[in-house]
Amino acid sequence: MSFAACAALVEKADPERFRAIMAAPVNARQVLFPLYAFNVEIIRAPWVTKEPMIAEMRLQWWRYVLEEIASGGKVRRHEVVDGLAAVLDVQGAKDLDAMIAARRWDIYNDPFANQADFDAYIHDTAGLLMITAARLLGGQDDAVVADFAYGAGVANLLRALPVLLDRQRQPVPEASHTGIAALADGALTRLNAARKGKARIAPPAGAALLLGHAARPVLTRALADPQAVLDGRLELSPLRQSLRLSHAALRGWWV
Repeated sequence: MSFAACAALVEKADPERFRAIMAAPVNARQVLFPLYAFNVEIIRAPWVTKEPMIAEMRLQWWRYVLEEIASGGKVRRHEVVDGLAAVLDVQGAKDLDAMIAARRWDIYNDPFANQADFDAYIHDTAGLLMITAARLLGGQDDAVVADFAYGAGVANLLRALPVLLDRQRQPVPEASHTGIAALADGALTRLNAARKGKARIAPPAGAALLLGHAARPVLTRALADPQAVLDGRLELSPLRQSLRLSHAALRGWWV
């Protein structure tokens, strides 16, 4: 039941990732659905309340969960926790704890101090999650996964940029045309580096990277037309997204 609950949560909250996970082999779904259900819980924690202290408490609750999983002792019962505890190891618990720590930034309105801080945020959120998923699925080169996850993370952030700016957040170092184009260009460079290292990713682990299948066309459009980012015009049509996912599932995550 916990696996079904995790899948249902991802389907409702993140349909794009749900479809990507369903394109993965059945055994990979057993790992990916609990991980990404956990991700849904962490992402939405800062947004379900206007009180920073309550948001901090929600994130801290999940940090306690990860401590329990890492200790190997009794773990509290919760439909997502049950699924997560069944697939996560000690290293994964530590990495996901670092991801939660990074997500505390989402609670507040503070800007990133510099590009390095922004890059660290993308690595600790999108990167650590995908690295954990790929490792649990059968081995990977962390540097390759980190490059790919950076591109996917920046693409997802740019897609959400108008909403975040409207909520008085400052999620990018510079929300100008020049700043957006620079982010997209840097993220595409990281995607290209990951593509060159594709041989260092074990095929089973590649299922985790299917979740970034839309990154390249999104970043390409953001680079060519930064105003499309600010206008919220980065989304792929349902048909194009479906074709992109099918192509990635058949050819490989690096397309």
